Amino acid sequence: MIKNYNIVVNGNAYEVQVEELGASAESIARLQAQVASQPTTKKAVAPKKVASAPEGGSGSVLAPMPGTISNVNVSVGQSVSKGDILLILEAMKMENEILAPSDGTVKEVKATKGSSVSSGDLLVTIG
Repeated sequence: MIKNYNIVVNGNAYEVQVEELGASAESIARLQAQVASQPTTKKAVAPKKVASAPEGGSGSVLAPMPGTISNVNVSVGQSVSKGDILLILEAMKMENEILAPSDGTVKEVKATKGSSVSSGDLLVTIG
């Protein structure tokens, strides 16, 4: 049985397929055929650090993965520039910087230090 996983190593995200050991010769041949048919110049996907924001300088910043908020660097009313560190999300013993997707003013901060979040949870709103 083949399973797909997204793995982050040293800040680089990779999509991998893992096959259970003891697989039949048929499934191994099928996997080899899939690998052979894929382009060999495939680039690694960049790690997801921020949620994409709509054009116009405003947007919602969502948790890219489940984890725990270890630090909140912004407060409501604060001006931020694109790329500013809004908060730190600890996941799998790694600290992930969640960056501002655009210039603007912080309208809402939903995340609190020490809180657990799920992938896709609203963390900050910038307007």
